[in-house]
Amino acid sequence: MKSPQQNQADWQHAPERSNMLMLRAMAWISLRLGRPAGRVVLHLIAGYFLLFAPASRAASRDYLGRILPRPVRWTDIYRHFFCFASTIHDRIYLLNQRFDLFQIEVEGEQLLRQALADGQGLFLVGAHMGSFEVIRALGCRHAGLQVAMVMYEENARKINRMLAAINPAAQQDVIALGKVDSMLKVNACLEQGKVIGMLADRTLDDDAVQPVTLLGSSANLPLGPLRMAAILRRPVFFMAGLYLGGNRYQIHFEQLADFSGTPRGQRQLEMQRALARYAQLLEKCCQRAPYNWFNFFNFWQSAAAKSKQD
Repeated sequence: MKSPQQNQADWQHAPERSNMLMLRAMAWISLRLGRPAGRVVLHLIAGYFLLFAPASRAASRDYLGRILPRPVRWTDIYRHFFCFASTIHDRIYLLNQRFDLFQIEVEGEQLLRQALADGQGLFLVGAHMGSFEVIRALGCRHAGLQVAMVMYEENARKINRMLAAINPAAQQDVIALGKVDSMLKVNACLEQGKVIGMLADRTLDDDAVQPVTLLGSSANLPLGPLRMAAILRRPVFFMAGLYLGGNRYQIHFEQLADFSGTPRGQRQLEMQRALARYAQLLEKCCQRAPYNWFNFFNFWQSAAAKSKQD
């Protein structure tokens, strides 16, 4: 039996199924033959996961059983995998600035623009849900909007490999966590008025976590992203780029906290409140677009195991 710490970081140890040669081939086919031709292959990818990825299939069934108002069918799991494959495929076009291919609706954009008006930057906290890359469309529409992603070092390495496979000329700031100068790099980007993007729904073994209620059960979420925002005294916004099928996306922004004026003694309480609100917004997005949740590991069981140990 796995220890709770092992369960908590199951996502780290899941095999990396992306093949760089295959990704380059997909990029070549998609950019030259068009998005419809590229999407044909996605059915094969979704079918492969459905048949040959039992752990991912079980995680999908668990999640869908929490969000769908009826028993989960095989077709639901297939649709879940297909939605995931679709967002990965669309990265090819988003990283090559083919925003004309998509219909993108934005909620809360004005609030975000107002928060950025002072040029001090802010944090965007997302999740492994939908597509974070669609925010590039806003960057195209508003030339001043620049995003630097902060992530675990191994993930940073994978993202850089993906960028090189899809478009070697694509420029995206990626700051690896856990290094001596990580916080200095983040602060430098904020001072330049950039947006710092982080995904806050997965933990490492040594992460400080807070249990929250998500889809009817307890889940552990990391406090690290909010702690960084609190230390650097910046506003924090929730962000989700939901895939609605076809070529449609919906970007949603909502403020979680503003640490710019929070006294040091109140930071912990504000972080806890913001994380609880983050969980509420995640659940709301799951209800709005149920096939957009892309945590294919034992998400809730991890929190249950840790609670028993504590």
